[in-house]
Amino acid sequence: MTRRKPWTLVVTAVTVSAGLLFGISASTSRGSDLRPGQRDLSQVVLAANQRVAGQAATAKKLQGEVDALSKQQGGGTTVAGIAAQADKLAPQAGFTAVTGDTVTVTLDDSKRDPSTLPEGGNLNWMVVHQQDVQSVVNALWRGGAKAMMLMDQRVISTSAVRCVGNTLILKGRVYSPPFKITAMGDIATLKKALQDDPDVANYRDYVDLVGLGYDVKTATKQTFPAFEGTTDLKYAKAG
Repeated sequence: MTRRKPWTLVVTAVTVSAGLLFGISASTSRGSDLRPGQRDLSQVVLAANQRVAGQAATAKKLQGEVDALSKQQGGGTTVAGIAAQADKLAPQAGFTAVTGDTVTVTLDDSKRDPSTLPEGGNLNWMVVHQQDVQSVVNALWRGGAKAMMLMDQRVISTSAVRCVGNTLILKGRVYSPPFKITAMGDIATLKKALQDDPDVANYRDYVDLVGLGYDVKTATKQTFPAFEGTTDLKYAKAG
């Protein structure tokens, strides 16, 4: 029997090992990317937003079917009575489309060069935070807003404003600044509420100090769609 040379054995071992690694890689990935973290984050967010929008459309369709079936019940039944009462309260609760005059507030991160910040300043001063968005929302509700939109979604008094970093999360969808809050109601009263609110005034101080974005515009005869989110309340419980 001919003895194989050492280098021949090494080449054979490397070849077998490489084939084994390729096989394991193919089996593990199942055709997917083994390094999803290297994908463009904007594409990941866009895909997630599209998925949530599709699920929301499905939920809206199913809710419509439930409402239609409820109304088919006899006029004297408990279900029909409750449905009729819900229809009367729907406009006040935000579950119908509305048209009216609006005030839109736009908040945006500063575009200023961080090196030009005043002494003692930091990068947090240059970013729109959750409390800034919430302050505007609260001020407009207190100003008598009868309906409100946050970005492209209708919100109601129980809608949660939640930010992660400098992005806004609303009903499972992610938004980047600038953030737009649009309220429907008496324009003069809504603008006065913004002017008088101490938290909004504090935000405007930083507009002058570090260049945060703050813009207020008005419009007439705008239409908001009905609220399409869940009405389930979530709250903290003592441990």
